[in-house]
Amino acid sequence: MNKTDVLIIGAGPTGLFCAHQLGIIGLQCEIVDNLDKVGGQCIELYPDKPIYDIPAIPECTGEELTNNLLEQIKPFNVKFHLNERVEKLKKSANRWHVKTNSGKEFDVAAIVIAGGVGSFEPRKFSVKDCEKFEGSTLFYSIKDKTIFKAKTISIFGGGDSALDWAIELSNTSNVNLIHRRDGFSGAESSVQKIKDLNDQGKLSLYTKYQMDSVSGNKNIETIKIKHDEGEIKELKSDYILGFFGLIMQLGPILNWGLNINKKTVEVNTENFETNVDGIFAIGDICSYPGKLKLILSGFHEGALAARGCFKYAKPDEKLRFEFTTTSKVAQERLGIKK
Repeated sequence: MNKTDVLIIGAGPTGLFCAHQLGIIGLQCEIVDNLDKVGGQCIELYPDKPIYDIPAIPECTGEELTNNLLEQIKPFNVKFHLNERVEKLKKSANRWHVKTNSGKEFDVAAIVIAGGVGSFEPRKFSVKDCEKFEGSTLFYSIKDKTIFKAKTISIFGGGDSALDWAIELSNTSNVNLIHRRDGFSGAESSVQKIKDLNDQGKLSLYTKYQMDSVSGNKNIETIKIKHDEGEIKELKSDYILGFFGLIMQLGPILNWGLNINKKTVEVNTENFETNVDGIFAIGDICSYPGKLKLILSGFHEGALAARGCFKYAKPDEKLRFEFTTTSKVAQERLGIKK
């Protein structure tokens, strides 16, 4: 049993900053995430994509933002539990007993749901033969781009992820970009870059085509793509990448007695607590009048939710608001020596 003050569900930027704010006020926390890495959608969807609306940071990538947030919470020794999905909650003697899908258990005073828009998983190819190549030569995200060097890659999709990776990998690989429509949903500058690379023979663009079949033994060898009008092309391919977006699911949260509104959790704006005492929700998953789905809004929500947790974690103490610039206690918690 893992016993701590607060359990944060979700290791994206909002959850990481909430952990920082909990540490500042002297509360311990642990973080659970169903992904295999920290960073949430920032890492899963756009690790190399520039972000322009973080205060005082003119530009950073999702990976840079995540790394900086991890650096910021280092003094608090936050423990992460990845590849874990919270399944069950039970209230007992003013504490929450939480259990994950793998059987890991937690005893906490409060819970902060910072799970973005819930659990998410990639939309997959409908062609059944694709399943046997998943994780070996067919991927829905990229962890190590070096494996594609000097190989032939077939990328499916028309959004930012597909376009960005097609552009990036065209520098070192033979790239086929296949999209089921003529139009793209990615940035116009990226679309133009793709068209330029196609004209220059640096990648091959196929529009109005979809996956028809894939063949190979242990690894992919060839694929067949089918045009809207019925024409079928066969392409050599060492790897397949599919970028069709994510399927968003609230999952077990639906059974926790929370007020759900259009797949979001309703909260108050005083401390972002839900209708269930001791459970808070921040980030894209929470809703309230005037809600903006921005990372900076999630930071604000996380700061107030952390302070809302205090009365459950330390009911006999009064929380004093202190500035980190002047509070010796806060500076000690941050490991600042003067």
